[in-house]
Amino acid sequence: MAELKDHLWQGRWIDDAEAGKLLAELPSLVGEELARPLPARQVVAACERLSRLLSDAESAVHRRLFARLVEDGSDEASARQSIAEIAEFLSRDGLERKLRVELGGTDPESLRRADFRTPVFESWAPVGLLTHVTAGNDPIVGVFSAVEGLLAGNVNVLKTSGGGSLFTHLILEALGEQDPDGTVASRLIVLRFSSARTDWLRLLCAPADAVAVWGGEEAVSGVSEHVPAGCRLITWGHRISFAYLTADAWADEEVLDGVADSVCRLDQQACSSPQVVYLDTDDRTQLAAFAERLGTALDRRGAAFPAMPPGVAEQAEITTTLLVARSEEHLGLTRTYGGTADAWRILVDHRSALRASPLYRTVWVKPLPREQLTATLRPMRRYLQTAGLAAARTDVPELAERLFTAGVLRVTPVGSMLDSYPGEPHDGLYPLQRYSRRVSVRLDERFAHDTRLDDLHPRAAAGPAAWQRPSAARPVMTKADVQRLNPDVPADKQQLHICSGGSSGSPALAVHSYADWTTQLRRGGEGLVAAGFDVRTDRVANLLFAGGMYGSFLYGNGLLEEIGATQLPVAGSTDYERDAAVLIRHRANTILAMPSYVRQLFQHAGDTLRAYGGIRKVFYGGEHFGAEQRRHLAEEFGIEVIRGFAYGGSDLGTMGHQCEHAEGSVYHLFNDLFTLEILGIDSTEPVAPGETGRIVFTPHTRSAPDISRYEQGDLGRWVEGVCECGRTTPRFELLGRTGDVIRTGTYFLNYRRFSRIAEEHLGYGGELQMLVEPGAARERVVLRMTGTDTDQAAAAFLAHYPELHAAVTEERLLDLRVDAVGRDGYERAASSGKLRTVIDRRTGV
Repeated sequence: MAELKDHLWQGRWIDDAEAGKLLAELPSLVGEELARPLPARQVVAACERLSRLLSDAESAVHRRLFARLVEDGSDEASARQSIAEIAEFLSRDGLERKLRVELGGTDPESLRRADFRTPVFESWAPVGLLTHVTAGNDPIVGVFSAVEGLLAGNVNVLKTSGGGSLFTHLILEALGEQDPDGTVASRLIVLRFSSARTDWLRLLCAPADAVAVWGGEEAVSGVSEHVPAGCRLITWGHRISFAYLTADAWADEEVLDGVADSVCRLDQQACSSPQVVYLDTDDRTQLAAFAERLGTALDRRGAAFPAMPPGVAEQAEITTTLLVARSEEHLGLTRTYGGTADAWRILVDHRSALRASPLYRTVWVKPLPREQLTATLRPMRRYLQTAGLAAARTDVPELAERLFTAGVLRVTPVGSMLDSYPGEPHDGLYPLQRYSRRVSVRLDERFAHDTRLDDLHPRAAAGPAAWQRPSAARPVMTKADVQRLNPDVPADKQQLHICSGGSSGSPALAVHSYADWTTQLRRGGEGLVAAGFDVRTDRVANLLFAGGMYGSFLYGNGLLEEIGATQLPVAGSTDYERDAAVLIRHRANTILAMPSYVRQLFQHAGDTLRAYGGIRKVFYGGEHFGAEQRRHLAEEFGIEVIRGFAYGGSDLGTMGHQCEHAEGSVYHLFNDLFTLEILGIDSTEPVAPGETGRIVFTPHTRSAPDISRYEQGDLGRWVEGVCECGRTTPRFELLGRTGDVIRTGTYFLNYRRFSRIAEEHLGYGGELQMLVEPGAARERVVLRMTGTDTDQAAAAFLAHYPELHAAVTEERLLDLRVDAVGRDGYERAASSGKLRTVIDRRTGV
């Protein structure tokens, strides 16, 4: 471990001399650092790694930080509590919720469409250089503020007090170590010096774009004189909190214990600790009786919280306050109560005005009838923070309204005044918004089908960043592996249960949190727009299948809602004439469906739809759409656009999309959501550029289960070169399912090759199903087709598939048969209606 000095500069410990030189170069350093973006998800990933280490008492990081806190004077229980509090704050779930609540999503830096009817793009951008002047008595505050600054993408410089601990330095050093490419560490500078050193304070503030100050009015005033004009001054000042109890609650033992806990926990050092307890009364007898009951509760609950001894100055303030209160007893204004060995102090004051407590388990008890609440408290509105409320259920709305009108910012139960939740406003404001700027770009019609300007940036062409790369040591996962993980997914993340279509076997369950699902819907909608859907003019019929927990229709409905599309939620069925009638009646010009359903719809209701002539766009997902089938729909029915709106799966969500220049089964990768590897069919090594391999995805945003290197079950290859659409996101081409390649007669036969031969040499645009069956002498390949000459088809397959010809004709290891079947002669997945392309009768698959 490096030698500890007073300052941490971008991961390096430095002394005063070097810090002075580097401070002079701070303006140019900031410009260089901001040129390298820092995605919020990269910060979350580093924080999550540190959170896990802090939660493990045996980790070197936990031991080092625990030892530092104890060395700085904390008792062991307080040190453990502090580390646990930081670990909870840094957890992925909490930070992602914070990002969604405060900045609208976990990728706030992405310039994305604000309205899909106009080419306007908005995002949150860092303010730039964010200087934090932290409070000397709470090193944790500096850690939290720095992390919030990182989430907003800023370069962060923290000033800690001259005589303070190095704990803030150490924990932020540990955070930087959890980011593989070092960007997080490069955005953190922590300096320890006294505020009397105004030359350094001036150097911190002069180039800053925002200065955040933690402390009282004196601290804020001392810093503000160094803040230049135009620089955003963000103050997090001292606040006063109190409890407010009505007659329905003030004798309740549970309420009394809650007040006592909030007083004793942290010894009132937090801004949300109650310094005053107000009763909804002006009866002195009731105040005295309550004080005695509260004293009993403080005796009962106090031992559960280690007491923090006051310093000399603090003890002097407590003594002075007690002496004044006791002297005022003779005037009938006050009454004092004390615990054994001065463990706590209750000061009953018959005057209602809010008054600060000297803390350390010293609490005022005052009368305040609800009718006087707003008028009494409003003069102190700039200092009010939390009101712990105990009242009848029917009184809560009225009292909360009065408290907010008076200036209170938070209302909580009395026993949880110190608790918070991810994304909760701090002092009535969202920190991430104060540490960010909202920026917008308004463009022209050339960008009508662009949904994120990031996709056009040269940076999008780069491979995955270090923090996104899956460990090569992790095994490739299959659907069965994910199924084994599902039961252990936390209950709050098992919010949506969906089943796969079952086209390659039995339907499998996938569980999602709504937050994860919404991310997939948003990107699915953006993929549809990129593929050519126009929110302004298109009327889309959602003809995806529903029922049986199949997620297809639900997914289509959600993504259309996300982009504000005009939608007809028809849902696919086998009553094709009925479906066609609905499309015509409601003037649909676009359909969203599976290719197998599209073929059936236009076969069964072709005359009706041809007469209508209004369907112009077909967007599909889930299956391959052959070139001959596209040609048929274009020539016979006037379909102008046939594209895949999304490539996805029930376990992972939306992985890719097509664009207006996409051909066949070429897709753009959603590389902000996934890392894609293409591995050898029989190995875990990456294939060479252009070669075919197994498609393996690692999600960046899926919060549970823990999926990494997931084999989607498809074959594909990378597509080199720049797409004509201008997007620089990586492209890949789907080349069939891994199950489409089946070994029989000693040869590997590929369903896609049969399909391509049928299109190119037979002009066939219908469905094709491949079966492999056991036989008495040898195995048999059966190809089901509609409306074709079976002998001609068999001859074409043998003539243009050399391996098949060798197995059937030369080596006689295999039989081939082509069966002519009707429209209902194909086997389909029950839940989705998808065609089962390959059926292996030898194994019952």
